[in-house]
Amino acid sequence: MTTSEGEDQEPLDIRWLGRIGFRKALALQEDLVAQRREQVIGDTILLLEHDPVYTIGRTRDQSSLLNAELLPHELIEINRGGKATFHGPGQLVGYFILDLQNYGRDLHALLRMIEDLLMQLCEAYGISAGRREGLTGVWVGDRKLASIGVGVRRWISMHGFAMNICGDLSPYQAIVPCGIDGVSMTSLTQELAEKTDEEITVEDAATKTADLLPKLLTDAR
Repeated sequence: MTTSEGEDQEPLDIRWLGRIGFRKALALQEDLVAQRREQVIGDTILLLEHDPVYTIGRTRDQSSLLNAELLPHELIEINRGGKATFHGPGQLVGYFILDLQNYGRDLHALLRMIEDLLMQLCEAYGISAGRREGLTGVWVGDRKLASIGVGVRRWISMHGFAMNICGDLSPYQAIVPCGIDGVSMTSLTQELAEKTDEEITVEDAATKTADLLPKLLTDAR
């Protein structure tokens, strides 16, 4: 989508992949993590949309799956923090392949930076979004708009965020999203319904996200 380079910094590669299967995107992440570790590439961020899938972190706690045998879509266990979540059409997904040695070796700072990014994206659409104390993610009131979960290998990060832009939210009913009982999921389209009839696309949201990223990452160093 765009490549940006700041003064005395390695290039930042931001890629829009369109709609892609989860396993294919995971394999790409694995390859990019290895390349970033060997300094073959600079920091890379993938923006994309997934085919329907559920993911869960590697944990013995399966309580966020209401009934794993009856899930309407495939469940994949991955190396990120957090409990079950859903990815699917109408959702913007962002994967961060960053060398955290350039960002203070602080995983929590990365989580907060991603939250800041998504709150700025909401602001670009005229939506006021924020955090909830003790919970990772982005919220509009008591409604959850975006989920965040990252992994790290030898200080190279992977995974990232999933933000509902448009589309069907009913697959969330088969899980306890991120293990938060009683949570209500929302999307940008739902939040904007009373303000405008304009249809927001995932690609449009990705373009705005790409515009916000270079400064945010530069400030985080």
